[in-house]
Amino acid sequence: MRRYKVTLVPGDGTGPELVETALMVLEKAGELFGFEIEWDRHEAGIPAYEKYGDPLPKDTLESIRETGVLYKGPITTPVGSGYRSVNVAIRKEFKLYAIVRPAKAIPRFSSKFPDVDLVVIREGTEEFYAGIEHRINTVDRERIAAESIGIVTRETSEKVVRFAFEYARKMGRKRVSAVHKANILKESHGLFRDVFYEVAKEYSDIEADDYMVDNMAYQLVVKPQNYDVLVCPNLVGDILSDLTAGLVGSLGLIPSGNIGDKYAMFEPIHGSAPKYAGQNKVNPTAQILAGVMMLQHLGEMEAAKKIEEAVFKVIEEGKKVTYDIARVYGVEPVGTREMGEAIVEKLVELAGQ
Repeated sequence: MRRYKVTLVPGDGTGPELVETALMVLEKAGELFGFEIEWDRHEAGIPAYEKYGDPLPKDTLESIRETGVLYKGPITTPVGSGYRSVNVAIRKEFKLYAIVRPAKAIPRFSSKFPDVDLVVIREGTEEFYAGIEHRINTVDRERIAAESIGIVTRETSEKVVRFAFEYARKMGRKRVSAVHKANILKESHGLFRDVFYEVAKEYSDIEADDYMVDNMAYQLVVKPQNYDVLVCPNLVGDILSDLTAGLVGSLGLIPSGNIGDKYAMFEPIHGSAPKYAGQNKVNPTAQILAGVMMLQHLGEMEAAKKIEEAVFKVIEEGKKVTYDIARVYGVEPVGTREMGEAIVEKLVELAGQ
């Protein structure tokens, strides 16, 4: 029995019910494929802020330092005021420079673009998300302007670009495309593009090219099947990864891996949807597929493959799916947990084949 210890943060809003459903799938996979995960539970986000006055308590950070792996549910980030993003804080604290977001079409459900199978890898710690910004006020404190500074370094750009090429090799992919706005942001995005081609010389087996982000946005809604791995500065990658989620049908389908040299965090791409909290309503797919990415990171490749197959089969069959998928098929929806139970049943079936 292979054993792992992982920090678990259920999050807030719909996070706890999504995580509990995903744990049901992951624990069944452990039984079937011979591994066990010890979950070290901690809090972050609204529950931690209300209890401790801190959305990211020290004991949560210490647990991540000990285990090296964080599996978390979605966490609410206040808009315009309040505490800063917990996700951004974790990425900066643990130098999680590579944010990996795969978008793969699901048979039958992803009917508009059935051949999409691409991955957006964005830099996760620098540029405009570094939080270097300030207001310009008048004497009476009226805000008349604001300035945000986006810093791109050679060191981190090289790390995330090299990660993208190594990921392509590991996952059997053939092409890596850099996406940027170097025609306007000549110094910062220009540096990122230059580093991309320097690193690409070491990977002659992988095709390398680059695109302006506005052109890539157009290309992705016209012929997304032509692209494979996209590597981007932070803001560009954040926007494009939501676009690619739309190509396959829903934000509720897309997981995210946040990976550095020593630590990793896995979560769904979507938000916490607090208005649906406790209603057993929301789609657990992204949370479960974040677990798939975590298992890949831990080396449990066969279990990861079978869980993904089970998820895709349940969605393709369309019999036990949540409301966002059910309305596409015109069928009665089931709840979050009931969809998770259907995935467990399918996983058992596939593991026995």
